[in-house]
Amino acid sequence: MASPSDALPADVPPADADSGRTGPGGSGAAAAAGDAAVARLELLSAEDLGRTCDRLASQVLERVADSQQLVLLGIPTRGVDLARVLAARLAAICGHPIAHGSLDPTFHRDDLERIGTRLVEATQLPGSLDGRQVVLVDDVIFTGRTVRAALEALQAWGRPRRVLLLVMVDRGHRELPIQPDFCGRVVPTARQESIELCLQAIDGEEGIYLRRA
Repeated sequence: MASPSDALPADVPPADADSGRTGPGGSGAAAAAGDAAVARLELLSAEDLGRTCDRLASQVLERVADSQQLVLLGIPTRGVDLARVLAARLAAICGHPIAHGSLDPTFHRDDLERIGTRLVEATQLPGSLDGRQVVLVDDVIFTGRTVRAALEALQAWGRPRRVLLLVMVDRGHRELPIQPDFCGRVVPTARQESIELCLQAIDGEEGIYLRRA
């Protein structure tokens, strides 16, 4: 579980702040620029994200005695890309490849009527999960229902020795008693806000952003 030091830095304005807006006398261009700044707030820069990934990789190795038995399974969509990044960083530390793949829990969700469906991605496993140390990887944990579905889906693919959960951002609003074992940042949010993880290889930029409706 993340420590209090991982909470949103004090210099980041609160979720309901109205900073960046101009008053009635401000120009239209300035007002538009201010609105854009408020709508997308940088939480972690590319450098901060890199350091956080390195810290998470080190924490995983501290918990897993035999890195040869480690498997990272990303939860679509962005958790798959994050698992790939972490596997590369772990491999650089360990000196050997780290098994990684993806696990799509869509058909095991209990809230599809509320959130709707997306295009299902094929589950891709690097091999048998029996007896392995599995780390589920997701970019954001919110209600906890995605993780619950992933744990249920995992039962169809084997019996790991242990299952751990790694998330980059914990944004709160939990509806189930599920907490991450490894967490990059704790970011209190309003329900209408969202968290966006950008990776250079996919988005052409890197960092974590808070988007406001």
